[in-house]
Amino acid sequence: MNASLLSTLQTPFMVNAFIAGFLISITAGIIGYFVIARKTAFAAHALAHIGLPGATGAALLGLPVSLGLGVFALAGALTIGAMGKKASKREVATGSILAFAMGLGLFFARMSSAANAQMQSILFGSILTVSPSQLLVIAAVDVVLLVVLPIIYRPLLFSTVDENVAQAKGIPIQAMNMIFMAMMAAVITISVQAVGTLLIFALVVTPAAAAQVFARSPLTSMLWASLICLVSLWGGLFIAAAVPVPPSFAIVTISTVIWAVSQSLVRSLRKEL
Repeated sequence: MNASLLSTLQTPFMVNAFIAGFLISITAGIIGYFVIARKTAFAAHALAHIGLPGATGAALLGLPVSLGLGVFALAGALTIGAMGKKASKREVATGSILAFAMGLGLFFARMSSAANAQMQSILFGSILTVSPSQLLVIAAVDVVLLVVLPIIYRPLLFSTVDENVAQAKGIPIQAMNMIFMAMMAAVITISVQAVGTLLIFALVVTPAAAAQVFARSPLTSMLWASLICLVSLWGGLFIAAAVPVPPSFAIVTISTVIWAVSQSLVRSLRKEL
């Protein structure tokens, strides 16, 4: 490692980015497992975009972008959660809300030069600009989720695996849907800072999909997903420091390559069997 690269990696903004990557990977991997298991990948994608008008609206009003994004993402999550777990009950409504949110976000961006200037970082991420105060917010989200998840883990997992049996056992399915969607909104809000709304799959969905190849239980799947997410984030930051490429591009590329390799392994194993 040359001195110039080492010096770049040690700069405060890079250190903040590596810390943010570690914090994001913890909960992104955990939530990613449930996103795959509950077949809510489209909802995860939609929530990131539903947060767009909140982000541009916050920039228009001079408020923190992450605050506006989080409020809109949470509102969207609760709306989608109220529609139930089955895709047939929510996809059309989710798509309609998504289209309106994207249009509203563009409208707010056009109303203010400040909001318009924020569009690129909102769409594609800006992990290199994460501040110490933002790190505290990300850490707080992690703590809340890691406290809540063990409490609801068994009923959430049960309702994920077999909703009808879980309902017969008295598990509040609607409450589980709402809580899960709220948790997903929180994770997406902090993850958008790394890869933006357009590339959110790279952290919330792709690592969890790749982890399914290596894991044999929900907990190991979450651990693998978090590890893949961390490798993607830290690897992307290292590449961005070494060569002139956007960090989000490098992060997404690593995540996608790992997923592609995992799928190749699956196909190879199936052929052998």
